[in-house]
Amino acid sequence: MGNLIRFGRREVPVHTIESPFMALQQEVNRLFDSFWGDLPADPFRLLESPIRGFSPRVDVTETEKDLHVSAELPGMTEKDVELTLTGDALTIKGEKKEEKKEEKEGYTHCERYYGSFHRIIPLPVEVMQDKVSATFKDGILTIALPKAEAAKTPVRKIEVKKAA
Repeated sequence: MGNLIRFGRREVPVHTIESPFMALQQEVNRLFDSFWGDLPADPFRLLESPIRGFSPRVDVTETEKDLHVSAELPGMTEKDVELTLTGDALTIKGEKKEEKKEEKEGYTHCERYYGSFHRIIPLPVEVMQDKVSATFKDGILTIALPKAEAAKTPVRKIEVKKAA
């Protein structure tokens, strides 16, 4: 067994590669090795903090007169959120803090979770920056962005003709 081929995390004897089924098995193993290779040594560490990597869900809708952005921010208040507007993008920043404390018969259990997020939403049209408004209710941030007059131009349908 002097001839070994390095395959992922293990070595495979050369004589076992001759079978087409073995080649298929090796390809499947290679795919799994490349997928799992990107995870940390202990993948369950990803579950330790529920806030790690927090990124709120955002919906953007457009009407004839304005854009509407809504973001789901459960467990947060309007004081936890910061909005900024540049010419072509809306930025939503925030920090989520959670603390749980439990006191029972001679012991105290306390957990704290912190996490921040930063979302940049590109705006497809120019908006009237001085008329933008935002409200926060029941964990939902709603932002109304009225379109600038130039962005409200009516849509003109163009007929497509068959080429000669």
